[in-house]
Amino acid sequence: MSDTTELIRESTAPIAPRKPEKNRNLWSDAFHELRKRPVVIASSLIIVVLIFIAAFPGLFTSEDPEDCRLERFYGAPSGGHWFGFDQFGCDYFSMTMYGARPSIVVGLVGTTLIVIFGSVLGAVAGYYGGIWDTLVSRVIDVFNAIPFVLGAILILAIWRSAGDTVWPTILALSVFGWPFTARILRASFIEARNLDYVHAARSLGASDGRLMFRHIFPNAMAPMMSGVPLTIGALIEAEATLSFLGLGLKPPTVTWGSMISNNVDKVLSGHPLLLIAPALFLLAATMSFALLGDAIRDALDPKLR
Repeated sequence: MSDTTELIRESTAPIAPRKPEKNRNLWSDAFHELRKRPVVIASSLIIVVLIFIAAFPGLFTSEDPEDCRLERFYGAPSGGHWFGFDQFGCDYFSMTMYGARPSIVVGLVGTTLIVIFGSVLGAVAGYYGGIWDTLVSRVIDVFNAIPFVLGAILILAIWRSAGDTVWPTILALSVFGWPFTARILRASFIEARNLDYVHAARSLGASDGRLMFRHIFPNAMAPMMSGVPLTIGALIEAEATLSFLGLGLKPPTVTWGSMISNNVDKVLSGHPLLLIAPALFLLAATMSFALLGDAIRDALDPKLR
């Protein structure tokens, strides 16, 4: 009898209301998807460490990379000098730490300029169409016809004072890097400009600028976001290539590319660490940004999940 009474009581008890689920949009879904992936966590940690090294190299080494003494010629690695010394007696671990700054600065600042310039041109071409679309598309075709690194080599070869600061290298790479972003934004704006929410905002009196950058751009930028880490990695690699060829930053500025160029023959001469150390840091930077970009692309595209 008591069991029957208990069952009746449970069946007639009021059901607790379910907590409403939070609204999830594309970005929150992508974030929840990304944080579950070990490769994203590992890549993000490596990127954060490299950015921290570039910003504060003095926290990782007390040696001055320009303090070179010939009596330390090809000195072996030790507790205070993990990578040993190069042919000029410079502490190689200190050079590797300080070499991170030019590469990371070129990657981050160059990508920022590429995204800003490419986004504006792509948005104008995709939103207005007509003559604007034709003009921007033809300019994109012209720049796409010139290989990315070759174009930067031509600019820096003409600009003989390119080794003074990182800005000539940043500008040379940015000039030939913006068409990728512009092409993606153009396609996204063409697809979004005739959607219902754009017509609704226009009927309420929204200006073209408000429609472009307040309504369309936040919804059209998803395809571009996966390209941002990829662009950073590509610029870091391109800067190393230019420095390797002697067209990037010049001494006394230390870069991973110049370190690789100066020690490319040391593998067979008994000092392989002089080539391996900067090459591994360069590989870690480019691979981390590439893997993060691929993961963001997969997370933002439901078809690839």
